[in-house]
Amino acid sequence: MLVAPNETIKVTGIETFVLTNSWVFVKIVTDAGIEGWGEMLKDDARACAAGAKEVEAYLVGQDPRRVTHHWQAIHRGAFYRGGPIKTAISSGIDQALWDITGKCYGLPVYKLFGGPTRDRVRVYGQVDEKTGVNAMKVGPQTSRKAFKYVEGPLFVGEVTERFAALREQHGPGVDIGVDFHGAVQPPTAALLIKALEPYQPWFYEEVVQALNVGVMAELAAKTHIPLATGERVFTKWGFRELLEKRAATILQPDICYAGGITELKIIAGMAEAYYTPMAPHNPQGPCSLASSLQLAACIPNFLAQERGDNEYEELLAKPLPPVKDGYRPIPTDPGLGITIDEDKVRAMEGDPRPYVAQFDPDDGSVVDW
Repeated sequence: MLVAPNETIKVTGIETFVLTNSWVFVKIVTDAGIEGWGEMLKDDARACAAGAKEVEAYLVGQDPRRVTHHWQAIHRGAFYRGGPIKTAISSGIDQALWDITGKCYGLPVYKLFGGPTRDRVRVYGQVDEKTGVNAMKVGPQTSRKAFKYVEGPLFVGEVTERFAALREQHGPGVDIGVDFHGAVQPPTAALLIKALEPYQPWFYEEVVQALNVGVMAELAAKTHIPLATGERVFTKWGFRELLEKRAATILQPDICYAGGITELKIIAGMAEAYYTPMAPHNPQGPCSLASSLQLAACIPNFLAQERGDNEYEELLAKPLPPVKDGYRPIPTDPGLGITIDEDKVRAMEGDPRPYVAQFDPDDGSVVDW
């Protein structure tokens, strides 16, 4: 069903879904019978779902196609701005509004942004000869996590030996990133990035927590391997500091957390001025992937899409175009380019995964994970 540019369409309601795997979906419905779907941060799932419902009072009766205007209203309408919950709410609603807008005009979202800038999207996940995926990432491969502020040669040697074996197994034709997940303290991170350099990792991800960008910048200056980060950074203001301090040479914003398609398009423009590519973070579901693919299709500085090889068959009414030669075709269907099966979503509703703290087994102190 198409809606002409001057034809009236109004939002009539918002519904949210929290799944047992902690994925959080938002559905926006309109009086034209067109629905839009989006996805939010998987942590604090209940809070995100409740927050999206609070936006309903503002959004009902509005034209959903004023997407950027609504982003500003939701963001600036709050006295306390930013933060993971607030930006996750904006992100999910933003995706759903773009989904509606594309469906109104019969176009995929990337065409509304002037795309495409490429013919297909490189993905990484599980290296597979069948799909042609030749890029992956791993955590520091060890018999235990990095609990200590300064790990010794036994730990560092184990990480290095296992990565060397992985490199030998896959050869130089496979790109292998190392995800520190912000769980390694800076002194240990400095040791690891030097020890792994001879095996040329694709990138080092979240070598430390992004809370102190200066520390990350210091580590970036000590290695020629690209540093990547962004999954716990939100909005253009958070990424501005990363770029200005050269704390990362690959940005990984999460489209369900950093501000949605609208905000990631802006972040990509900022990053382009620093010759910095985008590799969107994606530990979530089909809306996260679909929205990220829309972004990849309309920006020039795109590197690769995380978990782009996931098919999400358990939640889609129509299969995604298959990955071939390590690339996924750009979606051509209107909106986000996917069709959510609402019955399947409802069948997976339930209590999200509980938060579990991590502790050093030697002294019981709390550690990052």
